[in-house]
Amino acid sequence: MAISKEKKAEVMKKFELHDGDTGSAEVQIAVLTADINELNKHIQTHKKDYASQRGLMKKIGHRRNLLAYLRKNDVQRYRELIKSLGLRR
Repeated sequence: MAISKEKKAEVMKKFELHDGDTGSAEVQIAVLTADINELNKHIQTHKKDYASQRGLMKKIGHRRNLLAYLRKNDVQRYRELIKSLGLRR
């Protein structure tokens, strides 16, 4: 259900602000988005997996808080990130 190490490293490499960046809001949001997409696929096939649904809701809430933080501190970075991730269509 979780994303593989290779996919996570690929996402981190794409959104990092500097070499070895793992903690910036952009990287965290991108990794959470990849994880949320994988969980959505899992839940579509396993509709009664309520533990995974709870985990999905927690990840969505965490991403929402990080997006609010980024929007409050740097609107330009926020807009670029949601555009590149395809959020808020």
